[in-house]
Amino acid sequence: MPKTSQTRPTPKPAAKSAARPLYMGPRLKRLRRELGLTQQTMADELEISGSYVALLERNQRPVTAELLLRIVRSYQLDIADLAVDDSADYARRLGEVLRDPIFADIDLPALEVADLAASFPGVSEALLRVYGAYTREAAALADRGEGAPDVATGLDAVAEVRRYLAAHHNFFATLDARAEAIAAAIAEAGDTAAYLARHHGIRTRLLPAHVMMGAIRRFDRHNQQLLLDDTLGAASRAFHMALQVAYAECRADIAALVREAQASSPTAQVLLRRALADYVAAAILMPYDRFARAVEERAYDIEALSRLFGTSFEQTAHRLTSLNKPGGNHVPFFFIRVDAAGNVSKRLDGAGFPFATHGGGCPLWNLHDVFAAPERMVTQWLELPDGQRFFSIARVVESGGGGHARPRVRRAMALVCAAEHAPRLVYAAGMDPRRVEATPIGVSCRLCHRPDCVARALPPIGREILADDYRRAAAPFGLAES
Repeated sequence: MPKTSQTRPTPKPAAKSAARPLYMGPRLKRLRRELGLTQQTMADELEISGSYVALLERNQRPVTAELLLRIVRSYQLDIADLAVDDSADYARRLGEVLRDPIFADIDLPALEVADLAASFPGVSEALLRVYGAYTREAAALADRGEGAPDVATGLDAVAEVRRYLAAHHNFFATLDARAEAIAAAIAEAGDTAAYLARHHGIRTRLLPAHVMMGAIRRFDRHNQQLLLDDTLGAASRAFHMALQVAYAECRADIAALVREAQASSPTAQVLLRRALADYVAAAILMPYDRFARAVEERAYDIEALSRLFGTSFEQTAHRLTSLNKPGGNHVPFFFIRVDAAGNVSKRLDGAGFPFATHGGGCPLWNLHDVFAAPERMVTQWLELPDGQRFFSIARVVESGGGGHARPRVRRAMALVCAAEHAPRLVYAAGMDPRRVEATPIGVSCRLCHRPDCVARALPPIGREILADDYRRAAAPFGLAES
């Protein structure tokens, strides 16, 4: 009797492919979260039940062709965006991670990795995030000289984006040119809200925090509405409206720069795209040529500039780092923002100022002291062990809040320029950088060889600690001659 497998007709590959169900749960969930929708809200808009949305997101039901078209029409999407399959990218990234020596004794067949990426994208993303956190911590330990495994640090997307911006001196001529033209068109329209309505059919609405469900900004593509938290300050409202214009009109320009950057991971691409969109928004609010003239006329007075352009102190300081058009003669700045624990949340280097990549900066720099006087602008002359001098402007900046019991975040922000440029600033007018007394600082304790520093936390690399049982100096470590 012939075997069943020999008598059963074999379907053609094309027919098999056509009959394959479409599961897109993770992509549908990501879309819903990007739109700021609950499952029930999405269900109402797609005219299906909330439980059915939940089943779709858990890959327990396939997406029908009719429903796919309904999603595309409702949220004005390109069907190609939804058709993108992330599994190949997840499989590639997981494969790179699993080549780490820490997994050398585990048998990990490529087919199993591919199955994990295709069937459990959420688990794949979780593993990638954990490994990213592990490599960043290892890099931080190595930077502080405390020992770490020999691991690659290429998965640190934040550092990768910072390096890209620094390599371009935080200046992008194509984006500034586009922003200048947009700013002129907005001026003709009256304001950014009117411009969005007239040119893009986008209505701007201010809504209470409980309606925004934790978001401060959300673009409702279905109804063509830009929704903003009504407790945002004027500067933040203006920035988020300009950001919407940036996404609407400069997406192609931003995408070209992201492709040029050849980011190593999707996360790095997302962060770079966000950074460049923020750049365009700031350039719309502070157009390059007009802002550059005002900067020189007001001797880099940040508060005066922020009032002139209706921007926040931090937005204005951030924009000062981007005045690096070739042939220009503006002061190059280094910008940094840290929290009370010393974590660096933003940094842009246009002045060649060295700073420890993973924290551990010098405690003698008064950037770390401004939390005690949050309303004051604090200046300081700095001198590195090699004799380089810099001038620092530091102040506390605040975000969040807007209502009772809503959390506020305070961070310290500093702008730093080479000492030779400081007399051009209102904060150091009339001062001679060669004659002022400067605070001796180092990049970090491990890289600073000043023997008599009383603030030292760790001995420098390559210096022996003197054994002395009979004498204790003010400095925590007695160091042998190098």
